[in-house]
Amino acid sequence: MKTLKQWLLLLVLFLCVAPAYAELRVFACEPEWGALAQELGGDRVSVYVATNALQDPHQVQAKPSLLARARRANLVVCTGAELEIGWLPIVLRQSGNDAVQSGQPGYFEASHYVQLLEVPTRLDRAEGDVHPGGNPHIQTDPRNIGLVATALAQRLAEIDPANASFYQARYHDFARRWDAAIKRWDREAAPLRGVAVVAHHKGWAYLDQWLGLREIAELEPKPGVEPTAAHLEEVLAQLKREPARMIIRAAFEDPRPSKWLAERAGIPVVMLPFTVGGTDKAKDLFGLYDDTVQRLLGALK
Repeated sequence: MKTLKQWLLLLVLFLCVAPAYAELRVFACEPEWGALAQELGGDRVSVYVATNALQDPHQVQAKPSLLARARRANLVVCTGAELEIGWLPIVLRQSGNDAVQSGQPGYFEASHYVQLLEVPTRLDRAEGDVHPGGNPHIQTDPRNIGLVATALAQRLAEIDPANASFYQARYHDFARRWDAAIKRWDREAAPLRGVAVVAHHKGWAYLDQWLGLREIAELEPKPGVEPTAAHLEEVLAQLKREPARMIIRAAFEDPRPSKWLAERAGIPVVMLPFTVGGTDKAKDLFGLYDDTVQRLLGALK
């Protein structure tokens, strides 16, 4: 009896000090949303990221491993704006997880909480990979991350009300640090305002708006269409009339077209991380924009 009482006492003590929560399982479509969910959720969440920074977000396959992760998820966090249209609907449908289907609290689209740019006035597949709702690459402007963070913290609290105060405290701490970082990036990036650039893909509209860059041409003749020799020659001729200071491309994009143009136009290529993990220094959200700004500034020297 004495031994039994001792075990019961130990059990009570364990229950008193053990965490009174189970990790909320988050399925993030892109690295930026996985990083944000971790910032807001801390040790209350377990985050799985479906893609990586060296993977074209337009070219993702609905693999069985993604189905398994979605099946166990409490919350799916994705960009939306049809960025994941080629794979996410299949994953969600075949996961059999009712809680994370579109329209449910367990499904979260970041693009719902920002002002989308480049919304087409007409839809024509002949124009290339045009997104009907607008440009989905919202993560290239840190101000959008702040807007999404507000909504995501509220959604975490809705799904896991027992830890609502924890998520709100994490959000307020993140927002304070994030606002300060944006002010610093704005100061550092001031020399970039008005600078003319060429981009590989039409994926930098939000970065351009944030930093005041002037994107005068793209290496792709149409969005999602691989650069052709004829189009690169046209861009080179344009640069002779209207010079640019640099060519920017994402970490996952083929470096050969930008290298070809850079050698002939005499301007540098700047490989930007695009998302968390795109470069060694872009290890988290803060590093993503630190490195982006510094790489752009470095091309001006």
